[in-house]
Amino acid sequence: MKLFKVLAGHYWSDGGAFMGVLPWAIWGKEVSTDERRRQRMDLNLLLIVTENRRILVDTGLGNRLTDKQKDIYRPSDFQLPVSLAELGFRDIDITDVVMTHLHFDHAGGIVTGFGTEDALTFPQARYWIQKAEWEMARQPDGLNQAAYSFEWQLSLLEKEGKLELIDNECELCPGVSLKRVGGHTIGSQIVEIQAEDKFYIYPGDIIPTRFHTSPAITSAYDVNRKETFEAKRYIYNKLKEHSGYLLLDHDTRHWEIPITDLKIRL
Repeated sequence: MKLFKVLAGHYWSDGGAFMGVLPWAIWGKEVSTDERRRQRMDLNLLLIVTENRRILVDTGLGNRLTDKQKDIYRPSDFQLPVSLAELGFRDIDITDVVMTHLHFDHAGGIVTGFGTEDALTFPQARYWIQKAEWEMARQPDGLNQAAYSFEWQLSLLEKEGKLELIDNECELCPGVSLKRVGGHTIGSQIVEIQAEDKFYIYPGDIIPTRFHTSPAITSAYDVNRKETFEAKRYIYNKLKEHSGYLLLDHDTRHWEIPITDLKIRL
């Protein structure tokens, strides 16, 4: 089994919302922002390659953002196809796509626009999504209505894709497990990887950057801070048990962090 970081581009997120309860007086001294106090978010996807599977975790923004979204988020070009090609993989080589959740910066790349036509970016893949997340994206309540765009991002997947809806936990293949934790969204899931000599957890937006490794610091986008806290408790206990490594999906400087580098009190 081999693991690769796959950069799908970047965008700029409102710093106050992303840092949540952490005051500007603390994070503003250490994080660069633009004139709108937006901070850069890298889109660090994970590719897991086994003997028979090529598993991509999340898909980035895609190339179909509206002019309004481009103004709000200042996105880069969609770099995922190029980054995969640099690793020697084509779109048709991806056998599985795991979605940690279905917010636009993770699910936008499910579909790619080709001029006047749209198509699934990874046409041969099975898409592994928590059932609760899919149902919320399909019929969002008042709290989540602005967080999902089913017709724009997911309807083609429903029509043509190979959907695998999970209810809580799933072993995708030997050494790769998915677990629903909630917190950031109702159906957020993490990926646990037992490689030959190392153990990893890719937590998605439960712990998107090094700043968010503190158990008490959560994004304002989280729908349930208590669940996020409990998810971090689970992640850190699991990593300590296996002397494992944390993989960060939005950090611009850090990717793989050994649990021994984090002084976490739970």
